[in-house]
Amino acid sequence: MILVTGGAGFIGANFVLDWLAQVDEPVVNLDKLTYAGNRENLASLAGDARHIFVQGDIGDAALTEHLLAEHRPRAVINFAAESHVDRSIHGPGEFIHTNVVGTFRLLEAVRGYWSTLPDAEKQAFRFLHVSTDEVYGSLAPTDPAFAETNRYEPNSPYSAS
Repeated sequence: MILVTGGAGFIGANFVLDWLAQVDEPVVNLDKLTYAGNRENLASLAGDARHIFVQGDIGDAALTEHLLAEHRPRAVINFAAESHVDRSIHGPGEFIHTNVVGTFRLLEAVRGYWSTLPDAEKQAFRFLHVSTDEVYGSLAPTDPAFAETNRYEPNSPYSAS
């Protein structure tokens, strides 16, 4: 079992669809269904017992702790984020709330869950945080692609958060 957050957004939903097309391992999919999340992205999974959809916020520690305790995932993949540059410029508060505070609360809930696992499960457990290349700034058309060794040079509240 894996827990995917933000799994009704464009990238998250495509991950969930691809995962379930290739692997029989179930997915618990936690998504707030804001402007970026859309249940229609997951319509082909209707009735698929391997997909458990939960509408909720990664910043809701009690909900996250409940899902972790109930489903006991071996991994968490976090796609949940406010993600539009223009929206972040006009209203950065939601970006800080979700991308910083929400991610922190998710990490704390997962850390608490992880601490209860037997040693072998702790060693095997994974937390994957999916971000954006915009943390590295902008590229000119002739610049080489970003690498993880590039400096962070965010240009908006979205990329900074």
